[in-house]
Amino acid sequence: MIADWLARPSMSSDESDPGQGYAGGNMMSGFIFNQGCRMNEAQIHKIVRTLKKAVSQWRAPVVGHYQQSPFKVLISCVLSLRTQDKTTEAASQRLFELADSPERMAKLATAAIEEKIYPVGFYKTKAKNIKKICAILNKEFGGRVPDEIDALLALPGVGRKTANLVVTLGFNKPGICVDTHVHRITNRWGYVKTKTPEKTEQALREKLPRRYWIAINDLLVTFGQNCCKPISPFCSRCPIVAYCERRGVDRSR
Repeated sequence: MIADWLARPSMSSDESDPGQGYAGGNMMSGFIFNQGCRMNEAQIHKIVRTLKKAVSQWRAPVVGHYQQSPFKVLISCVLSLRTQDKTTEAASQRLFELADSPERMAKLATAAIEEKIYPVGFYKTKAKNIKKICAILNKEFGGRVPDEIDALLALPGVGRKTANLVVTLGFNKPGICVDTHVHRITNRWGYVKTKTPEKTEQALREKLPRRYWIAINDLLVTFGQNCCKPISPFCSRCPIVAYCERRGVDRSR
């Protein structure tokens, strides 16, 4: 997902680059914090372009590896909840080697699914939900994953984050997936001021340029895992620190 998106231009080349001089995560000297000036419409283009360059050095989230495969996006996202990315990736690979379609997966015993996805968080509950999801897909949707948010939200264990990822990554339809990273980082920037991921999604739909909707999740998940950490973020080597209000940041590196 990110690899394809990184090649796309964001704005004209005559714009100044807030991350100019940033080289693969090297420490920035004399960095300056944003002194309360809210990130504006013009700045978001510069910031997105800078982050595209920065995240290219890091591995994209596992769910993004299954772009254009709605079923694999759905199942891998179900597995990813409350689970580290490397654990999700390994579990997804093991499970898809055994069955890679709703029809085949529905035939597996719950215990077999449990064995393949362990040690993802809540693996027993997820195995049961995966069985139920496959049964519903086969019975109600002809073995296909629906491409509508409401239909996806009716599936066991599927929340708004997962539904949005399926619609955007699996079907390339416009949507914004807001997880903890997107919610935290856009609020930390001062780009939005919201209390929940649901409110953040609404705010981003009103404010974020539509061309960034699909990619914003992969971009900020990767950035959040490697630089803009929840606790003590690496502000000293952040390529966009000059544009960030650092809301809620008490300590940084």
